[in-house]
Amino acid sequence: MNAATPPVIEITGLHKRYGSLEVLKGVDLTARAGDVVSLIGSSGSGKSTLLRCANLLEESQEGDIRFEGEAVRWRGTGLHRHPADPQQVTRIRTNLSMVFQQFNLWSHMTILQNVMEAPVTVLREDRDEVETRAREILAKVGIGDKCDAWPAQLSGGQQQRAAIARALCMRPRALLFDEPTSALDPELEQEVVKVIKDLAAEGRTMILVTHDMAMARDVSDHVIFLHLGKIEEEGPPEALFGAPKSERLKKFLRHDEAA
Repeated sequence: MNAATPPVIEITGLHKRYGSLEVLKGVDLTARAGDVVSLIGSSGSGKSTLLRCANLLEESQEGDIRFEGEAVRWRGTGLHRHPADPQQVTRIRTNLSMVFQQFNLWSHMTILQNVMEAPVTVLREDRDEVETRAREILAKVGIGDKCDAWPAQLSGGQQQRAAIARALCMRPRALLFDEPTSALDPELEQEVVKVIKDLAAEGRTMILVTHDMAMARDVSDHVIFLHLGKIEEEGPPEALFGAPKSERLKKFLRHDEAA
């Protein structure tokens, strides 16, 4: 990728507060086209908050967020800062598809309907074209035979793969994963890990919040270790996992290995 091409997502100096509690304390993140960036760290370190701020699901109080070179426009300052242009927010969100820990499938829709819903209603794409694409994506993630099933009829791993298919059907510029395997038992977790690895191999731009260090090591181009709202250490996975410098990261990895 040409270095002159703007990153898909670029965050600089981001601060996020809930009242007097500062959760992010000046965080930077860059994901260029085809990059896989993993966010690791203990619970409460700010990983999921950072991901939600990138997708404008949470409002930050300081710092810049750019999507393909376009800066998010803000109104107000501090705790009163909000995005100034709702249409810009909608456009950015439709290009940054989010996959959540708890699947969030609509229980009253079949799996196929779940995957088709946003492209048809939000992007107003042709229903027949969307259906063809949705069926292809469901087959790609290994549940093409579940199109007419209801979410409650699927295992957790199948539901998460349906959620990934739903995100892919929007044809986003980047995929954001918030602990996509943490609600699954180990056997079902591997079903989802395989899909994520396949997407990484395709060159998909992704930001992953994950507790799965093996996946982070295997799929990432860049890993960020957050501690207490700051970047404690970052770099290529072979450096962070193979030769960590920070004592806090060393302790975190030892604890993960022991678990």
